[in-house]
Amino acid sequence: MRELDRRDVLTALGAAGITVGGGAALLEWADDEDGEPLVTDHQRRTLHAVATTVYPSEVSGVESFVDGYMSRRLRADTDRADSVIDALSELNSYALDWEDATFPDLTAQKRDETLRAMGVAEADPIPDGAARERVRYYLVNELVYGLYSSPTGGELVGIENPQGYPGGTESYQQPPDGR
Repeated sequence: MRELDRRDVLTALGAAGITVGGGAALLEWADDEDGEPLVTDHQRRTLHAVATTVYPSEVSGVESFVDGYMSRRLRADTDRADSVIDALSELNSYALDWEDATFPDLTAQKRDETLRAMGVAEADPIPDGAARERVRYYLVNELVYGLYSSPTGGELVGIENPQGYPGGTESYQQPPDGR
């Protein structure tokens, strides 16, 4: 099991071009400039549900990673925040229509089936496209990008030093498989 932590959040945000200070508050949802929450608790739970559906099962700490990454990502770009919220609404509406429950209230298997039935897996990620294309662009691709641009996510696919992660010259001086 690989644990996502604060370092992963900071690195993923750096790869997305967003700089923030560290600290415990990083893993909490940030408010907008008026002090209002960026997303509702239900929208936050929907982001968690999407992430746990599309992330590999060997990753833990998903909810705190999503909170830290997405809250700062959305605060940095309010237009993107509106689009993410619209995509969350589309996904929940689809789940309600087909499964009689919102996306986070579905079982893990039903969440996967719902994304597939909606056509998200085959959809092109188009920011102003059909609902499935926006869900792919603003939810699935955003969350997957955050994971794999982090050190922990990068290790899962053999990238020891994802963009924005310092260090690692030792890995370039070693032959493959540590021989």
